[in-house]
Formats: sequence, C-alpha cells, structure tokens
Amino acid sequence: MNQRVLCFPRWHVSAFLTVLTVLTTLVFLSGIASAQLTLTQLSTDTFTDTDAQHMTEVEPDTFAFGSTIVSAFQTGRIFSGGSSDIGFATSTNSGSTWTHGFLPGVTVNFMGGRFPSASDPSVAFDPKHGKWMVAMLGLSSNNSVLVSTSSDGLTWANPVTVNSNSSFADKTWMVCDTNSGSTFFGNCYVEWDDAGLGDQVKMSVSKDGGATWSAASTVRNAFGLGGQPLVQPNGTVVVPFEGNGIQAFTSTDGGTTWGNVSTVSTISDHGEGGSLRSGPLPTAGIDAAGTVYVAWQDCRFRSGCSSNDIVFATSTNGTTWTAVKRIPIDATTTTVDHFIPGLAVDQNTSGSTAKLGLVYYFYPVSNCSSNCSLNVGFTKSSDGGTTWSKAVKLAGPMRTTWLPNTSLGRMVGDYISASYVNGDVSFGVFAKALQPTGSVFNEAMYTNSIGLDVLAGPGFLTSVGEKPVPHAHSDHGPSLYWDHEGRLPKNPGTPPADLD
Repeated sequence: MNQRVLCFPRWHVSAFLTVLTVLTTLVFLSGIASAQLTLTQLSTDTFTDTDAQHMTEVEPDTFAFGSTIVSAFQTGRIFSGGSSDIGFATSTNSGSTWTHGFLPGVTVNFMGGRFPSASDPSVAFDPKHGKWMVAMLGLSSNNSVLVSTSSDGLTWANPVTVNSNSSFADKTWMVCDTNSGSTFFGNCYVEWDDAGLGDQVKMSVSKDGGATWSAASTVRNAFGLGGQPLVQPNGTVVVPFEGNGIQAFTSTDGGTTWGNVSTVSTISDHGEGGSLRSGPLPTAGIDAAGTVYVAWQDCRFRSGCSSNDIVFATSTNGTTWTAVKRIPIDATTTTVDHFIPGLAVDQNTSGSTAKLGLVYYFYPVSNCSSNCSLNVGFTKSSDGGTTWSKAVKLAGPMRTTWLPNTSLGRMVGDYISASYVNGDVSFGVFAKALQPTGSVFNEAMYTNSIGLDVLAGPGFLTSVGEKPVPHAHSDHGPSLYWDHEGRLPKNPGTPPADLD
C-alpha cells in the first residue's frame, strides 16, 4: 500500500503552531470555556422503598489509581438522614466507559444488609493489597462505621465493621498509603467524629487490606467534623477538618498515635439562599512532594459577607500553613456565590507545576431567596494555585426545589469530588437535577465526557495581592447541632431538626 507523506518547511510548522496557540487563547478568553459540556450520566436511583425521596442521588466521592476511577454516592436520599443504599460507578479505562451498581449487604434494601439506610461514602485504594474500599455509615441509633472492599472496583464484598460503639458516628472519610517507599505502605485510615461526644474526632487503621481494623483512637483536642486524611510520601498522615475554624492533626507513626492539632485558618462563610444545605467543610488533596492543599467556601474577601469564594491554604508538614488565598473564579465585586467545592490534586505533579482541579456549585446571584439558579463549575491551575483558568460551566441551571429535601435543607451533597486519572485528565462527579415529574425527582450522578483539563484553557486569573475585608465574619450564627443531620442539638432546649 502506497502512502503519501506531506512535508512542510520547519518555519511553516512553527508559524502554524504560534497562530494556533494565539487562536486557542482568544477562544478561551472570548468565553467559549464556559459553554455547557456534554455529560455522562453515571447512575440512577432504582429503589422503591417508602422511606426515601426517589430518583435522587447525592454526595459523591471519587478516587483514581492508574486508569481506574471509582465513585461512590448516596442513592435514594431520606429526609431525616442517609439513603436507600450507597451506589458506585467505576471506570477501568480512564473514564471512557463506566459500570454502576450498589454496594451489597449494607442496607435492608439490597442484598441482605441490616441497616435501614447508609450515608457519607468515601473512596480509597490500597495498592499493596490490591483493594478498593468505600467507607460509609450504616445508620442506626448510634451509627456504625463500615468499609466495603473490592479487587476491581466492580464486584464488592459485604462490608466489615470498623466501629459500632460510638455515641453517634458522623462524617466518615478514608485514605490509604499508596507510596511503596513509605514505612507504612498499605496502611489505610478511616476518620469520623462522635457527635454524641461533642464531635470528638476518631481514627482507625487497617494493615491487611481492610479485613480488620484497630480499636478507635481518640484524637486529643480534635473536635469537629468533615476530616479528610491524606498521606505524605514519608508516611505522615495529615487530617484537615472543620473544627474551631479549619484545623488539622497528624500521625507520624502509622496511626499508632494522633495529635499535634494546628489551626489552618478561621472561617467566615455566607449562608446560601434557596434553603440549600451547605457549609464550610474542607476539601483536600496532596501533591507528589507531600504539599497538602485544603480548600473551603469563605466570604472573607467579600464586603458584608455577601457571597462565598473558594479559598485555600497549603502546608508541607501539616502543622504550619500558608496565608489563605482566594481562587479567582469571579471578581469580588460580582454577585456570584461559590460553595460545596471538590478539590483534585494530580499526585504526579508538585510545587510550581502542581496541577489542581476544582469542581464547585455556584449561584450567579447570591441574594436569590426562593429563585436561586444552581450551577456546577470547574476551574484548574497548572502552577500550584498561582494562576487559574477561566471557569467552565458543567451543569445547570437547576432550581433548588428540584432537589431532595432534608432536615437541614435541599441537598446535592455536603461534598462533591474530582480526581486526576493517570495524571492526564480530571473528572468531576456531581449531582445534577432536572425538573421533577410530579412528586418524583430527577436527580442523578453525572461526570464530564471529556477530561476537564483539556477544556478549561490556560491559567491567567490570579488573586495575588488581594487582602480579606477587615473584620470579616460569617453572616449567620454557628450550627445548632453537633451532627450534620440535625439530630443532636447543642442546646438541650433545641428540638432535632426533623421535628422542628
């Protein structure tokens, strides 16, 4: 077979590439980067139990290792807390195709489970033992911390119990040490808080691929929720959490002891309109050198705390932290409100070339009351957070009345998630809702069909030199409840949220 090869002078090629680069930049600057993209629906709620608000899926987490990415989420959201079961969606080919299902043996709604509902899924991978894991809560009078495992992210075993004797377990999260050079390679760590003890943070460790777990360790002076454990290359575990502001604690001995609580920052956050359930829980990631990035929603750069930005701080040791920086998605003079962030950090990159991806929800107009327009956005940085790309709109607009209701407001999730796959492309997983049909909702898990890094464009937005508004503070009081379902009031005179 004959083939013709076209050859051009080298200067023609160079000129063409220069023009192409300029045109590409102009396209992104002209606003094409914020055009809505084609999405892939990952799952759907097929349960029919009478406890849940059906055709709903909320609160995803993701984790990627090699070409496999696994997401887990609540399916069939229940007003008073939890869901019919934990769903999963897995791609073993870098996001080209996905397989979805539900975790067996967790709830009474699927394959012999014993809990009425489940909540707070978090995904991890243990390469030493070849196990994917999902930590979650089995809801009961005091809740149990559970972990399901899988060798391929597709077929899952019944869960094992990590802890069942907390007063009221809440907000599970987990991580495994994936660095073969670490002394503690293969250790996996689960975090939760005991809301019945004033949000006392607890930790447990597995050294055998999630088959068995240590007795719960109480982290001294750590009271809060939403902790996100991360492991540095040397095996040090760093756990940012929402406590007295954003705080963190560490372990340097493989989870034998925990402590050294530090303060990352105070929190000043705006309460979202539209009766949306939201709060300043942290989202965190780590780069190849062990730099920890933690981000959350915060209004300190907005006059009068009129809306939230997503802000972040970093640390190389988990004890000392940089000053808070604003992610410059929009100018501080706009009305846009940003919240519920999910941060991804490419663990094949580090330092001034660290790749960061951020998915988040936003309202174009913060002061929207009952007429809020809910959207999903994405931005990225290729230089460790110094500059950021123009935002890409992933989904929306949605009405908050299209979302399932909970004791603390309409819900897409207390968190969402994004992950880098093979260090090349980033995928966000998030809840997207369409207008309900009668009393049946139409909310499911979605992801981007094409890697977001390809579409987000170059980074040119910066917040360098910006300073917080003097005396910034939240525009609402502290939470009335220890837990995130409104079941345990801080004041004995306050009724549970689902009875209020």
